[in-house]
Amino acid sequence: MKGFGVNLLGKLHLSSIQTKDLTTLGAAISILMGGLLVVILLSYTHRWKWLWREWLTTVDPKRLGVMYIIVAVLMLIRGGMDALMMRAQQATSVGSSHGVLSSSTFQQVFSAHGTIMIFFAAMGLMFGLFNLMIPLLIGTRDVAFPFLNATSFWLFCAGMVLVNMSLGIGEFSAAGWLAYPPLSELKYSPGVGVDYWIWSLQIAGIGSLMSGINFLVTILRKRCKGMTLMRMPMFVWSSLGASVLIIFAFPILTVTLFLLYLDRTLGMHFFTAGGGGNAMMYVNLIWAWGHPEVYILILPAFGVFSEVVATFSRKRLFGYRSMVWAIWAIVLLSFTVWLHHFFTMGAGADVNGFFGIMTMVIAVPTGVKVFNWLFTMYRGRIKFASPMLWFMGFIVLFTIGGVAGVVMAIPPADFQIHNSLFLVAHFHTMIVSGVLFGYFAGITYWFPKVFGFRLNEKLGKYAFYCWTIGFVLAFVPLYILGLMGATRRLDHYSSSLGWRPLFIVAGIGAVIIALGVVIQLIQLVYSILNRHEYRDVTGDPWNGRTLEWSVPSPAPSYNFAVLPEVRSRDPFWESKKAKVIHVPKKYIDVSMPKNTSSGIVIAVFALMFGFAAVWHIWILAAIGLLGLIIAIIYRLSDDNTEFILSAEKLARQDRVSDLAKEYVR
Repeated sequence: MKGFGVNLLGKLHLSSIQTKDLTTLGAAISILMGGLLVVILLSYTHRWKWLWREWLTTVDPKRLGVMYIIVAVLMLIRGGMDALMMRAQQATSVGSSHGVLSSSTFQQVFSAHGTIMIFFAAMGLMFGLFNLMIPLLIGTRDVAFPFLNATSFWLFCAGMVLVNMSLGIGEFSAAGWLAYPPLSELKYSPGVGVDYWIWSLQIAGIGSLMSGINFLVTILRKRCKGMTLMRMPMFVWSSLGASVLIIFAFPILTVTLFLLYLDRTLGMHFFTAGGGGNAMMYVNLIWAWGHPEVYILILPAFGVFSEVVATFSRKRLFGYRSMVWAIWAIVLLSFTVWLHHFFTMGAGADVNGFFGIMTMVIAVPTGVKVFNWLFTMYRGRIKFASPMLWFMGFIVLFTIGGVAGVVMAIPPADFQIHNSLFLVAHFHTMIVSGVLFGYFAGITYWFPKVFGFRLNEKLGKYAFYCWTIGFVLAFVPLYILGLMGATRRLDHYSSSLGWRPLFIVAGIGAVIIALGVVIQLIQLVYSILNRHEYRDVTGDPWNGRTLEWSVPSPAPSYNFAVLPEVRSRDPFWESKKAKVIHVPKKYIDVSMPKNTSSGIVIAVFALMFGFAAVWHIWILAAIGLLGLIIAIIYRLSDDNTEFILSAEKLARQDRVSDLAKEYVR
């Protein structure tokens, strides 16, 4: 607390600007140049007003979903570059050679990679799909809380900006992506890196909690007439389970991060053993959030696979009720397995035995889902489009990762391999094949519904093969290296160990995955340039089963001109079988939310507060907090937040869509 408030700029000095580490400096310059290029393009095309009016101030969940995915893809590329640097270091830093990165930079890259991939890539893709599809799937026009939804996105962006600011100003945490004490305490991490980690996650995490509340209420209260709980699409069920997990798990993260910040800033000792605290309390808290977080990410991906398999097998989803119960078994059991992340802490045989058994038990509902998907495919007329290929790759890789996880659920085995690359390979197998493959399948599957044209299938399949082959080459060697004794966070090793060939193979695999990402970007650009060729004029390019395929592509801002009424689990499929797609419509005036800039303003003040808290600029922190409060009060006092879309205008727009569909037929 010495010097509190004396220096107006806190710990920030000119020397804080990154100039020494060429790797970090290059990354910062690349981001700045990319931002400058965007500014130049927007200025040249005179699109600033359009961008502000149509996108930055929007509360339309579909547009927010698109922006979530754009940010997530950018963060996926950033996290992927971190992964390539780590693989390059491990392949070259052996014996007398010390590789391409310093030890300090490697640890920062390691920490940033995990943080960015989980919090800003995977979570961004998940919330993107939530926003794009949940209102359409449940037959409603909007989410329950449009402004809260927009604010959640902008807080997510504020956290993303803060984590990337560490590239140019200061440093990032070198304490790992979960920042275990005592390494993350002030004694061992005196710089601002851990504080950047704390506040970027804190701001984005609050946005995630708000999103969880929003989608829980949306699913429970906004479903169309006739859509009972047991008629909801499986993606909605899995999103509901993820939302419940968010609401119960993220407050734990919020409190844990705040306690760590108090330790570092006010000299408290919640987690410092020397001051009467307990570092293992932090580990318990962070994993009480962390393991549910794994299922927060993976449950919606399971929901995507359920929709994809049913559509491309031309069959109803097998075992619908058992799938629902499996989701809720996972939700409940996910809070009973956190201790398997630190069996080595010495909790005792009874505690370890209980959590080992529960870890094996939670594999049962996951296995139920796998068998249900396989039985859905059985005797189906399967079409191997690219979304279905992502599912097939998931089944193979996820099963391998699941078996490795069951091995690690045995405490004696875990004692040997917990701190090894075996665990790293297992975790990536679950997250990449289970989460990323699922979200790639969902984006490809629903892309025409959002943008009105399909992605190029051939390039999509090439990307899938690169991801799958590259993944096997990148992570199977890590399983072997883990069994050979290679530990996590390893940036240098002796040539006598004979590990280098396997690290080189892993590096080649990472390059092939990067090629898959490049092909995906080429696929996107190529599809945009040839969008007229790939245009979806029917609204139903995959012969879908659920409500989103009953509206034109791209889906209008109001989703449904007349809210649907459903009588089965696959309402659109049943209506096509009965050849009754168009029903008499009675148009009424519709109340829609107005665009607002309040979400951006709140996020700017949150970013200001977070940056000030990192650098101990207490006057700026006070300004940021005060501005945040004023912006929230101002928005809550505004009663003019909606506009009326008249029945006449709605009918006119809807008839244009119907004429287009009939013309195609």
